Amino acid sequence: MKPHDAPDNDQPNSQRPETDEDGLIRLQKLLAQSGVASRRKCEELMLDGLVEVDGEVVTRLGTKVDPRTAVVRVEGKRLPPISDKVYLVLNKPRGVVSTMSDPEGRRTLGDLVADRAERLFHVGRLDTDTEGLIILTNDGDFAQHLAHPSHEVDKTYVAEVEGGVHVRTVRQLLAGVELDDGPVTVSAARVLGGDPRREGSNRSIVELTIHEGRNRIVRRLLDHVGHPVRRLTRTQIGPVTLSRLRSGEMRELTVAELGELMDSAQL
Repeated sequence: MKPHDAPDNDQPNSQRPETDEDGLIRLQKLLAQSGVASRRKCEELMLDGLVEVDGEVVTRLGTKVDPRTAVVRVEGKRLPPISDKVYLVLNKPRGVVSTMSDPEGRRTLGDLVADRAERLFHVGRLDTDTEGLIILTNDGDFAQHLAHPSHEVDKTYVAEVEGGVHVRTVRQLLAGVELDDGPVTVSAARVLGGDPRREGSNRSIVELTIHEGRNRIVRRLLDHVGHPVRRLTRTQIGPVTLSRLRSGEMRELTVAELGELMDSAQL
């Protein structure tokens, strides 16, 4: 697929497909409506054997599919079903509780989306004193699958910690750390700021990637290696990044992001 023919990564997955009375739609029409390319170019992609439906290559023009259930791939990349479900990414501010309501009257995720009509769920949690990326949706199956331990995707955090983090500590993290409730596997770790060569350094900025979701796992992990966390931000979940999303702001997941997350959750 040429660059100008690639799916529009910035397009949210919110428009409704124009189906027939039987609820089906021609495959090339679905691809075009999803932002893959023009109708004519989508037909060329099909004829070139670059489109799959439910694991089978489809080259016959005019093939109809159910846009609600068909697993469509273009050059191997998942195209999520177009539906009226909502998939949002929010930059959670520090101090906001990761619940939709709170009996103690604290500020919650529900307060940040109070103007939306949908009944939203949060996928996973962030500690109240942790800020950053969290996903909200009204798709219960998606939320449940994505949060399940067997399907959890990599999550990246940036932490301001006490003291200078040395190379040996990074190696210790990458080798795996045993906590009271079991081992933790760190996929990636690096020092972004501070001077790890100075024993007297007051602080460091550390980035690490894990796929675990245990309670306060990042804080406990860094405390275990001698660097208590001062401030913690989750910057990425799988393909989804904060990018330029400011604190308290949200946006819809793009088609590309949602497709990759659905693959990760085996939906």
